Amino acid sequence: MLIIAILYFILGLGAVGALSLMIMRIGALAGNCPHTRERAFVNSLSIATGFAAIGAGGVLMIGAILPLIAGGLFAALMLPLGFAALCLGLGFTHAMGMLRAALVDPTAPQQGQPAPQPA
Repeated sequence: MLIIAILYFILGLGAVGALSLMIMRIGALAGNCPHTRERAFVNSLSIATGFAAIGAGGVLMIGAILPLIAGGLFAALMLPLGFAALCLGLGFTHAMGMLRAALVDPTAPQQGQPAPQPA
């Protein structure tokens, strides 16, 4: 069971690290745009660290149920790992939505709204 737990934590926390790096990379790519340059790095860094903290906590909490699974070794690894991947994927989707919302210029007219007219 110890090997299963070690393997679970390596894979789960590896996924958290990989997804956090993806958030940072997407933020770096958004930093190439002249409209979002000043906001892209700071927002991607704060969103990635928040995702990493919540994701690591989730992986640890799900890993705490490993001793309770009495099934075979395959089930003891795949069920928690699948649930952790599902939760991390949902969290990553939310993080990308937050990054997209943070990079929108609040002074720019939104789609479907008329541009402000000078007085």
